[in-house]
Amino acid sequence: MPDLHDLTALEQAAAIGRGELDPADLTAHYLARIAALDSQVGAFVTVLEPGSVPSGNGPLAGVPTAIKDLSPLAGVRTTLGSRAYADWVPDFDAHVVTAVREAGMPILGKTATSEFGCALYSETEIGPPARNPWRLTDTAGGSSGGAAAAVAAGFLPVAHGSDGGGSLRIPAALCGVVGFKSSRGVVPLGPGNFGAFGLPVQGGIARTVADVAAFTSVLARPRPGEPYPSPLRAATDLLRLEPPRPLRIGRFTRPVLTDADVDPACVAAVDTLATVLSDLGHEVVDVGPPFDPDVLPLFETVWAVLAALPPPRGGSEEAFTPLVRWLRDRAHRASAMDLSLALGGLQARVATATTRLAGVDLTLCPTIAGTGAAIGAFSGEGDPAADFAAQARFSPYCAGFNLLGAPAISLPVGATPDGRPVAAMLAGRMGSDAVLLGVAAAVERERPWSHNHPEIWHARPHS
Repeated sequence: MPDLHDLTALEQAAAIGRGELDPADLTAHYLARIAALDSQVGAFVTVLEPGSVPSGNGPLAGVPTAIKDLSPLAGVRTTLGSRAYADWVPDFDAHVVTAVREAGMPILGKTATSEFGCALYSETEIGPPARNPWRLTDTAGGSSGGAAAAVAAGFLPVAHGSDGGGSLRIPAALCGVVGFKSSRGVVPLGPGNFGAFGLPVQGGIARTVADVAAFTSVLARPRPGEPYPSPLRAATDLLRLEPPRPLRIGRFTRPVLTDADVDPACVAAVDTLATVLSDLGHEVVDVGPPFDPDVLPLFETVWAVLAALPPPRGGSEEAFTPLVRWLRDRAHRASAMDLSLALGGLQARVATATTRLAGVDLTLCPTIAGTGAAIGAFSGEGDPAADFAAQARFSPYCAGFNLLGAPAISLPVGATPDGRPVAAMLAGRMGSDAVLLGVAAAVERERPWSHNHPEIWHARPHS
């Protein structure tokens, strides 16, 4: 007999709607798994036990989730992954938290992240590292590492995260789940967020395309004062998941941000996805990458400035990890002219990239260049410059689509020889979220993956 966490988020919502499943029982089921098993995984920074299930009429009403520890949750410690914020308790909710509450989804806690979301691994001084449920000696990725680990381990059916340079897609790829970055402006960023140069989006991680589409529709509630307007006609368009007309899809595997060795399993996942897309009637053609490696130093300047934005709270720079101190030092040495030139240079390269991709409807490439990395693999030598460079080599694809503001989704369509998941990424044009999700859902129907689980999934702490 299947456990409750074997059901997808939408299946759970449907059972709740029919009166066959009590939301309180579902919440208790997940809390029992978290209490018994998360000491092995490190997915949560804070666990909450909702006193009651909120009312709501969203597509996932009654289905539990959690909030990444970068987003404020009123009355709950929000650390931003930083020792400098270890005791910060905000008195306001992020817009995504408000949306989740309005949709009737219980919040079971705050998930682990890297400090300020600056790294593609979730290892901080706040708590234990977020580990990959498929191999507990490996990182779950970042910066939404706790979210991906929680979904992959069966602690949550769907989890909130954010993505400024791959932070949803990278951990989703490593943990064998689906990570979706919507178009710029689809999901509100605020309050208290100035837009961060258009790079980050709020989004979700789930086991299926339909679940992540439903969760994104929950978050995509327009709010006043947002820096970027939504390019979507309506959030409900994300729920259609209709197979689109035959599309022209551009395929590339050459790294974008920097020279990097790409694991053959990552290339094989792209080949697998290309075959499925061709079988579905789409035309897959080889194209060049949208960006050249000269985009990386410009991106690094902007990324460093973003790392410098959260001020220390009652402490010195020594409260930060070496990587964040290094990024903040770079930012402090950059002048207003340096930042202006970097932003202008990025804008010019985005225009070139858009022109290069004008002949295709979607693009297909690896999500990341590797299939896994051990805890401490990036930071272990204590050299933050080497750490940052190694991260760029490990993830030379994702950030380009943040620059474009385009939707992108990581799909676990491949595997290593020993059975660990490997992903490929599909991306669309700005505002083509519904089309992208429709293609991804068609791929999943042809090559389903939601039945693939790590060993910890099958643990039954409640029995």
